[in-house]
Amino acid sequence: MTTIIESEEHTALRAAVSALGHRHGRGHDREALWSEAAKLGYLGVNLPEEHGGGGGGMAELSIVLEELGAAGCPLLMMVVSPAICGTVIARFGTEEQKRAWLPGLADGTRTMAFGITEPDAGSNSHRITTTARRTEDGGWLLTGRKVFISGVDIADATLVVGRTEDARTGRLKPCLFIVPRDAPGFTRSQIDMELHAHEKQFELVLDDVALPADALVGDEDAGLLQLFAGLNPERIMTAAFAIGMGRYALAQAVDYARTRQVWRDPIGAHQAIAHPLAQAHIELELARLMMQKAAALYDAGDDAGAGEAANMAKYAAAEACVKAVDQSVHTLGGNGLTREYGLASLITASRVARIAPVSREMILNYVSHQSLGLPKSY
Repeated sequence: MTTIIESEEHTALRAAVSALGHRHGRGHDREALWSEAAKLGYLGVNLPEEHGGGGGGMAELSIVLEELGAAGCPLLMMVVSPAICGTVIARFGTEEQKRAWLPGLADGTRTMAFGITEPDAGSNSHRITTTARRTEDGGWLLTGRKVFISGVDIADATLVVGRTEDARTGRLKPCLFIVPRDAPGFTRSQIDMELHAHEKQFELVLDDVALPADALVGDEDAGLLQLFAGLNPERIMTAAFAIGMGRYALAQAVDYARTRQVWRDPIGAHQAIAHPLAQAHIELELARLMMQKAAALYDAGDDAGAGEAANMAKYAAAEACVKAVDQSVHTLGGNGLTREYGLASLITASRVARIAPVSREMILNYVSHQSLGLPKSY
């Protein structure tokens, strides 16, 4: 890879993280990998140096997740804890919030989940019904429900998206609150998923959860701006997650196609096998380029430009990942469904990026009316 696209520092980071990932591999112990990645400075590579981070940005953090995924050991909570929560706190949190959370998020000793999705809101964040109201002592009471929230059981707190009432207009506006795991009234129940993953999914209930005034992150009147400051990194990191997964699957298929011999030549010599794998590789590389563009725009402070690119990167990476996994399983035939090769579980996992954190249809809606200027359909 040339330095026109990626600097020597980024290339070196890729190599180092790849080595770490391959040491742990598909059968990794999540806690051990998380701890070592943190100790090496990879988990907090995007967070400010003055708070224990690496001083980089989404460009660096996406490299870390992609390379771990390509080695068969992606860390899903990287999408949430340092990318979404760490970024929001670093950009908009008070000095006290930064001191309280960023060093721990950077060194892996603290983890934060992110709660936005609701049962009846789906992709429409304007329908969020979790509400926060002021108390007489200046604090907050938070009430609502959330679903499909990752890793709440291993997180010290959850950054919850709620809504407060604008005193001037009476309208509800989005705001972000740090809710400790053991806060009274904050309960969780695990969702029974077919998806095999270290990080579990939860439904949350917030029943008049009492929070201090400083649980609010940032400016109450700039909640939407702050929310999207976290959602763009989420899309970039979801792209990294998908690209890494696709690369892992493709590597398994290519290795198999080189050595599997049914007739005279290895099956990889046949175009019916080779060409679909080549197409999958091309599409993963194209998705990576868009991810790099999105990360560069975000790190440069261009939130609007990053929004378009991050959505496109997430869309492209999800499609490329699903295609790479499907073709890899098909290349191995029956072996593609065995536990030995680790591909069958990816059939389900690869679809996650198509669905979350926003569906591909909603991305197409975004591009059609934001990028192309077509009328809204909703």
